[in-house]
Parts: sequence; C-alpha cells; structure tokens
Amino acid sequence: MFANLIQLITGRPPPGDYDLAFVKEVAIRLKPRRNPRIERIILLGWALIAGKCWLMTWLIEKYRVPIDPLWVVAPTVAFALLCTAVYYFGRT
Repeated sequence: MFANLIQLITGRPPPGDYDLAFVKEVAIRLKPRRNPRIERIILLGWALIAGKCWLMTWLIEKYRVPIDPLWVVAPTVAFALLCTAVYYFGRT
C-alpha cells in the first residue's frame, strides 16, 4: 500500500518484476506430533521434583539445619524448567 503511494507521489513507473512480488504459494509445515510417553515422563519428573522440594523444606525445618531450603530447591527447579523448555520449544 505504501509502496504504491510512494510511486504515485514520485511519479515513477512500477518495476518490471512488479507482478513477481506477490505471494504465489503458501506451504504449511506441520510440526511433528509430540510423544505422549515422553510427556508422561516429564510430568512424573515434575511430580517427583515437587515431592523432593516439599521433603527438603520439611526436613530442613524439622532438624533446624542452618541453611535456606531455596539453596536445594532453586537449582532443581531451574534445571527442570530448562529441560522442559528445551523439550517444548527446542523442536524444529
């Protein structure tokens, strides 16, 4: 639209390959289907991580260990998020 407006204002004729600039064909690439077995394993892994995080927090509080539970929980959750993101967004 703006290209035609600029041509109208400047008075230049359209280029010789003007008709070639339009879309001739659209191809849709479907992504491969995800593996339900792998997704169940990821879900099981997150359930185990949630259990581990709860257990570590409870044990640290119960035995009064002088560390913050986030020192154990944060790296676990960060690496799990990284692995999950690589699976979901890293596919081509």
